[in-house]
Amino acid sequence: MSRWLRALVIVLLAASCGGGGGSGRSPSNLDDACSILNQRPQYFRAFRAAERRWGVPVHVQMATIYQESKFKSDARTPFRYALGVIPYGRQSSAFGYSQALDGTWDEYLVATGKRRAQRDDIRDATDFMGWYMAGSRDRLGISLRDARNQYLAYHEGRTGFSRGSYNSKAWLLRVADEVGNRAIIYEVQLANCRAAR
Repeated sequence: MSRWLRALVIVLLAASCGGGGGSGRSPSNLDDACSILNQRPQYFRAFRAAERRWGVPVHVQMATIYQESKFKSDARTPFRYALGVIPYGRQSSAFGYSQALDGTWDEYLVATGKRRAQRDDIRDATDFMGWYMAGSRDRLGISLRDARNQYLAYHEGRTGFSRGSYNSKAWLLRVADEVGNRAIIYEVQLANCRAAR
């Protein structure tokens, strides 16, 4: 194999690894909120900080992050392929725990003055999520406890939500129902594990 071809293969392999700062690994047993927080105590501190600042309950944040990234710090959308084999970019710029898009993340940085915030840092990702959901409450009237509709506004954007764009997406309505149900399950689990402490 020529040096040029070998170098190209190495560059392509390195590029496909993603990167993004965090360890990338999700906690185990993602169906148990208490297990997640026992494995990653820094998550609970981040969720509580966002709850205090923005009012978004811990269980709503957790259910949304589960859906968006399965708690993987460097989660990204899949690659798109030309001719079925040649990668030519990702499906979107979504990245990190919260799967924040570049443009929305930039709005957050300006609005909060957190110039050094990073999407693969759980504290910044939960603060972003709290900021976004509080904005959806203020502009759309969605309760911060309403995980289902907060998720729809989060996924579709506030304009899409107000237009009802999700109504033509049966798969998204199913996913939003799952987020709402997971939030309820996490809420019950968190109440039980806090009582046990």
